[in-house]
Amino acid sequence: MATDPAADGDEAKRSAVEGIKDRSRWLRGTLADELARADSDHFGEEDKQLLKFHGSYQQEDRDARKARKAGVAGKHYMFMVRLKLPGGKMSGKQWLALDAIAGEHGNGTLRLTTRQSIQFHGIIKRYLRPAIQGMNAALISTLGACGDVNRNVIACPAPLNDEPRRTAQRLADAIAKHLAPRSNAYHDVWLNGEKLSPDAEQADGVEPIYGKVYLPRKFKTAFGLPHDNCVDVYANDLGFLAAIENGRTVGYNVLVGGGMGRTSGNRNTFPHLAQPLCFVEPDEVVATAEAVVKFFRDQGNRADRKRARLKYVINDWGIEKVREVFARDYLGKPVRLPRDLRVIGVDLHHGWQPQGNGKYFLGLSVENGRIKDEGPVRFRSGLRKIVEQFGPIVRITTQQDILLGDIDPANRPAINSLLNEYGIPRPENLSQVRKWQMACPAIPTCGLAITESERTLPGMISELEGALAELGLSEHQMSIRMTGCPNGCARPYNSDVGLVGRSGTKYTLFVGGSHLGDRLSFVLQDLVERDQIVPTLRKLLDRYKADRRSDEGFGDWCTRQGVESLCGVLGVPLPKPV
Repeated sequence: MATDPAADGDEAKRSAVEGIKDRSRWLRGTLADELARADSDHFGEEDKQLLKFHGSYQQEDRDARKARKAGVAGKHYMFMVRLKLPGGKMSGKQWLALDAIAGEHGNGTLRLTTRQSIQFHGIIKRYLRPAIQGMNAALISTLGACGDVNRNVIACPAPLNDEPRRTAQRLADAIAKHLAPRSNAYHDVWLNGEKLSPDAEQADGVEPIYGKVYLPRKFKTAFGLPHDNCVDVYANDLGFLAAIENGRTVGYNVLVGGGMGRTSGNRNTFPHLAQPLCFVEPDEVVATAEAVVKFFRDQGNRADRKRARLKYVINDWGIEKVREVFARDYLGKPVRLPRDLRVIGVDLHHGWQPQGNGKYFLGLSVENGRIKDEGPVRFRSGLRKIVEQFGPIVRITTQQDILLGDIDPANRPAINSLLNEYGIPRPENLSQVRKWQMACPAIPTCGLAITESERTLPGMISELEGALAELGLSEHQMSIRMTGCPNGCARPYNSDVGLVGRSGTKYTLFVGGSHLGDRLSFVLQDLVERDQIVPTLRKLLDRYKADRRSDEGFGDWCTRQGVESLCGVLGVPLPKPV
């Protein structure tokens, strides 16, 4: 078993990023020197890659790029900073600190993510250090929120008084701490060597789990519940699906090899759902997670980053070989075979709900995760007022929504009044399709985006709401997810409808995913113009209404019909590989 991937194989076979990590001095690079330069508004290529491990991406304002004339001005650089928030949880006091940072150093918005985190956009270089210092002062780190390490660990955020959710949250915290990078570089670069955040206690400059070059690629971990797969557990590199008996978690099926990303035109890249590897008891979870990470560290592809995710090892080897090598070389003992566990439900956790301890939580739908004040909807100001006045705990969902918990029942009327005052929509007043939409940020902040996503999907949903109303399907539950590129950050490949940016204003239309997240979708039509997406869906919905079985979801119906039949409905040829 290899333990030092940096020493394995021919140097020429490693990707450029592998070399950058190898030379980085445990993620330090020249970040501190570059931060001190007042004459530069961005980092060089090597430091730009290392910056990701510290929780930040260097970006360019693509709106400014379009507006400026060629040769008149250089690039307008800015940075996105992402938090590490296991299970998406924080106190009200922490939320207020983050809100202040968004106003002082960012673009005045907080972007909730599909992994229960928060992103701060529009930060310029000279504000990077004070922003990250402010986050750590609130006892929230950004270390490992990006980069080739274990990313934010996700778990059901609902603050319900039940043992399975409490256990999942506890284990999510344990894995996040155990798999956090241990290099002191983060504290040296951003915090003047001080250790403020909880994860910092184990930083010692050594990486006993990751090694010198860390992982081949990103690694995502989730805890799911069969009756509530709100975390999309099958879309993760490592998933723990709970086995619950008499209201208590007795163990988990370990799922490996999930991931959404693909590359256009490269048929060797594809989305993949995680497969059952073994069954473990709760006290074996952390050790098992470490063993899976080490397996990926050694067996992942370090030559081609497009095929460097764990899912390709699982796909290429087959689960039986993976199980054999994992048990023998990494876990060090035979594994128990996985149980027959299946996902049967998904909950958005919207509206007022009793927690089971005399308190309530309130789930609010946040359109594509963007907390902002815009026109009559003053979401950011309203949340600030509620948190200041009532001090709820705060939870973020993988649907990019927000939960406010531990609320006294007597305070519900006052909070409802504040929602009305600030124009914050109540979930019960929103259509199903709007509540189940999801989009990535895309343009203008993401350098990988090919098309619009967050800024264009809401208008498309408004148009689709009209079509659904005409068909009498307004209360129908249908998930629509849009991404500006094939990387699939909004998980479009296992939803009822997926829209993936292809070229300019054109998208690839995917259909047939499962609302439960346990089935991938398929390509129905490529290069669909943005203004033709809703008319195209309308044709399908007309036939769906006429042909569907009782309680059959749109994705289920599309799968039953098949691509040939659906292309016949649309009057288009069968799609070519994308």
